[in-house]
Amino acid sequence: MAGIYIHYPFCKQACHYCNFHFSTQLKHQEAVLESMFSELEMRSSFLSSPIESIYFGGGSPSLLNSKWIERWLELISMYFELQPKVEITLEVNPDDATKSYLNSIRQAGVNRISLGIQTFDAVALKLMNRIHTVKQSKTALEITANMFSNYSIDLIYGIPDIAIEQWNNDINNALFFNPAHISSYALTVEPKTVLAHQIDKGQIKMSDDQEVKIQYDHLVDRLCSLGYDHYELSNFGKPNYYSINNSNYWTGKPYLGIGPGAHSFDGKNTRCWNVSNNQLYVKKIKDNVLPLTKETLKQKERFNEYVMTRLRTMWGISLEEVTTQFGVHFSNYVEKQTNKHLLTNNVYWDGDSLKIKKHARFLTDGIASDFFIL
Repeated sequence: MAGIYIHYPFCKQACHYCNFHFSTQLKHQEAVLESMFSELEMRSSFLSSPIESIYFGGGSPSLLNSKWIERWLELISMYFELQPKVEITLEVNPDDATKSYLNSIRQAGVNRISLGIQTFDAVALKLMNRIHTVKQSKTALEITANMFSNYSIDLIYGIPDIAIEQWNNDINNALFFNPAHISSYALTVEPKTVLAHQIDKGQIKMSDDQEVKIQYDHLVDRLCSLGYDHYELSNFGKPNYYSINNSNYWTGKPYLGIGPGAHSFDGKNTRCWNVSNNQLYVKKIKDNVLPLTKETLKQKERFNEYVMTRLRTMWGISLEEVTTQFGVHFSNYVEKQTNKHLLTNNVYWDGDSLKIKKHARFLTDGIASDFFIL
């Protein structure tokens, strides 16, 4: 199975922490979208497996009206084979989530919503330069919950000056609407962002690692106690409501990324990414040239990616898979590297699968890096 990711590279305004490719020059939207349609056709042979996930991300793809989404889905179904119950997700900003808009995109074919709530704290929303208000978040959730059974909420933890009590309030507000899925990420300082500049100037002080870990562990405890499966480091889903899009990334399935800055993977050893410049992207497509850079992964790079992605999941690293994909010497290496982490009680064996213990999940990326072959 495979997935398609549509990167809509426009926003109303820039969030201070975001380093994804986007532009606020909406007047160029149509030219970019037409070029993206052309790219879809030019790359229609990239995937050979049936499509089980279509994901509209960005940027702020909820700036797309239903007619654009209908056209996207028509073209995708023209060029690719779709699974009967394909997951079609649209990221939606709370200020865009009106009843009429959500109804129109549902009729267009969207069957899953990812709501970018981030926080229910007004001061924190202002700090991050989010365009929506707390009231809009709650209204959006009420409307979404009444119209979609399959929807996800995005929350951010580790926000400066947000104590555990306020974080718990964010979790409570989200759970009030009983979402099928929650994604939650730590606020990170990315280079060349407004947040990075504010920290360099001493205008903002980030939360310390211990406070961030406390908030993460609290989230894990709360959601797991309520029946959510912690199936990936940052993702929690009720049974049968895991994100297919997210799961495909972590399990190494092929996906095609369309649009400026979008990434693709053939499921084997080829990764490519489009230029992160809207004007250059449009020019290249007009010249009938794919605006991408391609990389062929060496075996050790593929192994490192496998370790990094699988340890983040509840499925862990399978020795059988490692042996099949990379060879017995790699599975022997995994067993050898595991020994010291068994002594620290951060990992455990579940049959032939190596998994991270609950208390150490916040440390997953660091543990995974210790298995990398350099």
